[in-house]
Amino acid sequence: MTHARPLRVLLVDDNLTDRLLAEEAFGLIDRPCDLVTAESGEAALKLLTHPETLLPDVLLLDVNMPGMNGFELLAKLKDTPQLLLIPVVMLTTSAIPKDVSQAYILHASAYMIKSASFQTSLEQIEKFIEFWIQARVTTRSEMITP
Repeated sequence: MTHARPLRVLLVDDNLTDRLLAEEAFGLIDRPCDLVTAESGEAALKLLTHPETLLPDVLLLDVNMPGMNGFELLAKLKDTPQLLLIPVVMLTTSAIPKDVSQAYILHASAYMIKSASFQTSLEQIEKFIEFWIQARVTTRSEMITP
């Protein structure tokens, strides 16, 4: 099934370089995709709970951030009725088994290890976008029951 509108992705990462590289990588992918970034868990939560925000189809979330870390944001998202169904993919440098387990315990949809190579990152992002274009539902209202 093809979708008329671009895939909406929110990337939450405190590292400016990682956000800029992601913006560049998403720009190079030949698929309709809108990337929005947030520099912290707090900023992401504020954006997501703003009444005029178009919610993302999927959220890419770093684990290790100052203030509210990725796990704390993930827990808040899953405790907030209007945000709980947004798929969350942890995108992090941490391959620590405890972190992977914690992500799934908190209902992350997937756990991806950031690549150190830009070319490999580009390939990861391309596969990520392709998957989520196919996996997303047409409208959020179809997912939410009254």
